[in-house]
Amino acid sequence: MRYAYYPGCSLEATGRPYEKSVSAVADALGMELLELEDWNCCGATAYMSVNEILSFCLSARNLCQALKTGDTLVTPCSACYTNLRKTESYMSEFPEMKKKVDEALAEAGLRYDGGVVTKHFLQAVMEDAGVDRIVSRIKRPLTGLRVAPYYGCQIARPYGIEDDSDNPTMLDRLLTLIGATPTYYPMKTVCCGGSLMGTREDVALRLCRNLLMCAEQYDAQCIAVTCPLCQLNLDAYQNAINKAYGTRFNLPVVYFTQLMGIAFGMDWKGVGLRECIVPAKAMAEQFA
Repeated sequence: MRYAYYPGCSLEATGRPYEKSVSAVADALGMELLELEDWNCCGATAYMSVNEILSFCLSARNLCQALKTGDTLVTPCSACYTNLRKTESYMSEFPEMKKKVDEALAEAGLRYDGGVVTKHFLQAVMEDAGVDRIVSRIKRPLTGLRVAPYYGCQIARPYGIEDDSDNPTMLDRLLTLIGATPTYYPMKTVCCGGSLMGTREDVALRLCRNLLMCAEQYDAQCIAVTCPLCQLNLDAYQNAINKAYGTRFNLPVVYFTQLMGIAFGMDWKGVGLRECIVPAKAMAEQFA
């Protein structure tokens, strides 16, 4: 299984633990990730509302780069996934917009006329690697670990990785495969506030508090995420949330790939769990 691979900016910085675990899991599953040559930022979610055409141009250039490698492009970042999918859709549906993007791409000798299928890494793991391959790699089932499956809003809608945008189950099914118990988590697709943490911290802290409170209500021992910004907001700001609301949250927030790595017998430090703000050591070492 070979894929064009777009890590996105976060995995080069605050999301480095995600990058470590994605790489390790891909190797274990025989998924060859060929990083795009000279890729650029997709503009994240904020830039789409600032300058839509330029945002489409950024993602379209990445789609052009992907064509040099293969027809399936994989990204672990939920925001990158949404921007790439939206660009594909809009360039197909709106000729006037495509014309403007083509003019910009032409300056670099590029043109995009479709041909790339974009998948989130979770989607590629479940749909392409598949159940049998995942199960065959398990060495330490995460038996007894109660995990809140948090999808976030970006991979649920409007270009969801599965049909049910309100109650996706792909992550739940993966957690079950590796031996964990996905808890009931009715807020699994509710926004964490995203980049509001930098502009309206009060709003973002409230949104994250609600997500943490819901996870604790159903006795989750950790939250599994699919997005580097969701992970940062829910992990790094728990102290701020506790101070603002008088709560006592101390809940590890980990990437689904890190849990897969533990189940596959990998060292918990090697998949980046040592770098969590809320310590994940106790949770991880019970499966060492």
